[in-house]
Amino acid sequence: MLDAKELNWVNETLEKVEKKMEKVSTRSVEKIPYTTVNGVHDDWSAENKIGWWTNGFWGGMMWQMYALTKKEHYKVIAEKNEEKLDELFLDYNKMDHDNGFKWLPTAVANYRVTGNRRSRNRGLLAANNLAGRFNSAGQFIRAWNDWSDEDSLRRGWAIIDCMMNLPLLYWASEEIGDPRFEQMARRHADTSIQYFVRGDGSVNHIVEFDIHSGEMVKSYGGQGVGEGSSWTRGQSWALYGFTLSYLHTKEPEYLATAARIANYYITNIPENGFIPVDFRQPADVTWEDSTSAAIAACGLIELAKLHEGRQRDIYLNAALKLVHALAEHRTNWNEEEDNLLEKCTAAYHDEKHEFSIIYGDYYFIEALMKLAGKELFIW
Repeated sequence: MLDAKELNWVNETLEKVEKKMEKVSTRSVEKIPYTTVNGVHDDWSAENKIGWWTNGFWGGMMWQMYALTKKEHYKVIAEKNEEKLDELFLDYNKMDHDNGFKWLPTAVANYRVTGNRRSRNRGLLAANNLAGRFNSAGQFIRAWNDWSDEDSLRRGWAIIDCMMNLPLLYWASEEIGDPRFEQMARRHADTSIQYFVRGDGSVNHIVEFDIHSGEMVKSYGGQGVGEGSSWTRGQSWALYGFTLSYLHTKEPEYLATAARIANYYITNIPENGFIPVDFRQPADVTWEDSTSAAIAACGLIELAKLHEGRQRDIYLNAALKLVHALAEHRTNWNEEEDNLLEKCTAAYHDEKHEFSIIYGDYYFIEALMKLAGKELFIW
């Protein structure tokens, strides 16, 4: 898919990743990191943090590194991450619509690589729990739990991020031959096309539905600037998520939707390739989100594989622009510090902006692995 010059650059960049991750993984064997503090991974495997939605990405990074190097060291760390998540199965409030983010890069990846039946069982339990969040009136998967009295008002909330969790349901249907999981995933994807994706290819982050009638109530800005804005990580989740739904179902509408979102995203990529937190943030706000760039690159690479000619080149060149910008200007190559990507932002209205976040590192590695043709398929 790449010319010789680009492929050589990708492989050289992966060699730098491998060299750094050899040291980073050794320092973080017992951790499940979310970010870094003074260059050192923190640890979210403690009881009060183990349910956090990002806690599968470290394991996913380790499986990608295992696919790249075949070093047992990475497999051992990935399995530690997976086993620590077992605690969640005993606490309903630690299970939510992000089950795919937690168990696809850990248990399901393990099963795909090793055939481990305990890992298969974990994946199926997580898929069943996710299916249990389906609201049949509104045809959507509920986002968050009732963590407080205020959260009870959010029982009808769905979010665009969930498009990336649907592959857990597709996998479950494929694995046990039960169409119910895929049916729910398709219904949620169909609802997302109708209520989340705008005509220009931008997307809502949060949509509220009446939990009894299923009617749409309103949309919310969520982690973007506000209602009607264009939170870039949400754009990336949608771009990659609809592409994955197409790969699992071959439903043409999903591919067309992914392309519409991708075309909007590409149109809004700045000349320097650095992605803002929201494509519609005020002109004097310069906050970036490198995670959006990494996720979008993964989706664009997959879209390029599904097209030919000029359209294929548009998607691939956009992905390369994003990955080059990250590798050359937004990656910390210091082997004594634990993060890869810099200038990652979780949400526009957070107090903290532009730091390191583990899923940014994961998708950066995944994008490079895709370009090199060495990726372990996670989703």
